[in-house]
Amino acid sequence: MDVNALGLLVEIIDAGNLSRAAARLGMSRANVSHRLSQFERDLGQQLLRRTTRQIEPTELGRRLYEHGRSIRHELLSADESVAALGQALQGRVRLSVPSGYGQLTMAGWLTDFMRSYPGIALEVIFDNAIEDLMDDRVDCAVRVMNDPPEHLVARHLGPVQYVACATPACMAQWGQPQTLQALLRLPLIASGLTEQKLRMAGLQTLGQGDAALAMRLVSPNFYFLREALLQGLGVGLVPDYMVRESIAQGALQALALPAGSLDFLATHKYLLYMPTRFQTRAIQTLTEYLHERALAEAV
Repeated sequence: MDVNALGLLVEIIDAGNLSRAAARLGMSRANVSHRLSQFERDLGQQLLRRTTRQIEPTELGRRLYEHGRSIRHELLSADESVAALGQALQGRVRLSVPSGYGQLTMAGWLTDFMRSYPGIALEVIFDNAIEDLMDDRVDCAVRVMNDPPEHLVARHLGPVQYVACATPACMAQWGQPQTLQALLRLPLIASGLTEQKLRMAGLQTLGQGDAALAMRLVSPNFYFLREALLQGLGVGLVPDYMVRESIAQGALQALALPAGSLDFLATHKYLLYMPTRFQTRAIQTLTEYLHERALAEAV
């Protein structure tokens, strides 16, 4: 079997279509198509079902792809081992992290990592887009979400609990709500996703004779929401990591709601990467480090 042609098949399937594969390989689309057709003629089997916009591997194509990907990863691993022989761990890792969790929690982890591994260079992007992984702009990403995409490898980094909080002055003015329904009558500060979850849970109206959900401020920027909370503009429904330090310092006060009242807002943190992309020793070292730090924090 032509190993180079097998590698071409892997590149095409990873890219998603012939044009993107050609761009990655620095070849013309016609050349890629010709080499693929020659490979299929040599095997006497169709490997890909092609349309103008996308491709889909046949059963044989899928099996050869899995073998080809394993071979490519083994070769890349061997090359890296030879290049690293007698040298300290080196490499560059492109990591994407969420703006809020990344800055408040992960910034310290990453600086500690760089002290421990001076040969590894980091490129850290503060973003929330999954497309960064699929477009090959980053090697791995940390995301806060309910469920990770099925096409990505996802390592669970722990839950994200939500807390209701406000300044002590606000609570002195409004009193301590004893139920979720009582809380939701107060001016609320939250993200659009939190508002959506409140409405999906049937809390947009609180009962007969009650006013509708009182959203005072809605924004995807948790730093902005926290600043509004500290200025006494409302009651926050935010991830615990955003306000943990402010609550510990007494600038904000957590509301003592019945246990489990905010469980429907809880979500999860995941470390994500593409299953098709080779994980260098530097990437593996960083992902293991982040996984261990996150789990230690959750204990």
